[in-house]
Amino acid sequence: MNMEPLDLGEDKTLLLVDDDEAFLRRLAKAMEKRGFDVEMAGSVAAGQAIATARPPAYAVVDLRLEDGNGLDVVETLRARRPESRIVVLTGYGAIATAVAAVKIGATDYLAKPADATDVTNALLARQDELPPPPENPMSADRVRWEHIQRVYELCDRNVSETARRLSMHRRTLQRILAKRSPR
Repeated sequence: MNMEPLDLGEDKTLLLVDDDEAFLRRLAKAMEKRGFDVEMAGSVAAGQAIATARPPAYAVVDLRLEDGNGLDVVETLRARRPESRIVVLTGYGAIATAVAAVKIGATDYLAKPADATDVTNALLARQDELPPPPENPMSADRVRWEHIQRVYELCDRNVSETARRLSMHRRTLQRILAKRSPR
């Protein structure tokens, strides 16, 4: 795969906002190799501070952060730099949040796990064209597993409550949770 820097124009500033520190570091390193000048933030507050002080040309913002909603960072950035290109990332995709992200100014919306190539394609796609489909889309089993994990986390890791909300037998849910994630 060709890793030479892309022609990004004069302003190559990129803000990455994600509370998954390992993912944030990996993505930052990959985006720097592609020619971006990367700044990282691990929270809504830190993302908004950078967006206000030094609004970047590009941004990749996780939807769900420990201290709030990544859409708040998108709104701050849109207010400070309307022409910036923003991609919203999330581990839990839903039509409603995708629509909300685009309505407030996100350029694109990607489900995790998105790699640096997917992110770059989304950031650099022209307004009138769709980015190419991901090289490695999640399998149906992986999407199901991600959904179950998300509901499990939202129920504070309570198996009985999660099973009730998913209309699933508790023992079936326990077996699913005990297995490794599908590819």
